[in-house]
Amino acid sequence: MLKSLGTFLLAAAAVCAAHAGDFKVTTDAADAKGVIAQRFAFDGFGCTGQNLTPTVRWAGVPTGAKSLALTVYDPDAPTGSGWWHWAVIDIPANAAALPAGKPLPAGAHALRNDYGATGWGGPCPPAGDAPHHYVFTVYALDVAKLGIPVDASPAMAGFAIHAHMLGKAQVTLTYGR
Repeated sequence: MLKSLGTFLLAAAAVCAAHAGDFKVTTDAADAKGVIAQRFAFDGFGCTGQNLTPTVRWAGVPTGAKSLALTVYDPDAPTGSGWWHWAVIDIPANAAALPAGKPLPAGAHALRNDYGATGWGGPCPPAGDAPHHYVFTVYALDVAKLGIPVDASPAMAGFAIHAHMLGKAQVTLTYGR
């Protein structure tokens, strides 16, 4: 019995790993070396970008996903808690992208970023710091709506996201000045 349970668990893990490996995220924010282009950088706090919102695309969403969430986070920010650049929740599971310059899909909404604005806030690390890492993550969730307030912080969303996560896809880019 234990041997068959072990075999089953190994097979289930392999299936989950295969599905998780199919889930991919891409963005037009960076060049071939993974460096975020200046036009996506923040315009303020000493930075002179255009703060353009990048397009984010994904594919291979795990079966059973009822919604998606996107976060963009800088773990290198000198705050003690990192910096949230973008968080979008309640994205319909059948969506394949958040195209730049287009409204969010019906039902989705952006949360306040750490600049205090709703939506994208581009990179703006302190001058002279080593390039920071910007982690773009799309999460597949087992609920259609996270059920958190529209004025929730990205950290609160992260708590709810992790409680309902079926899988995630990530890409990490860099930016420095």
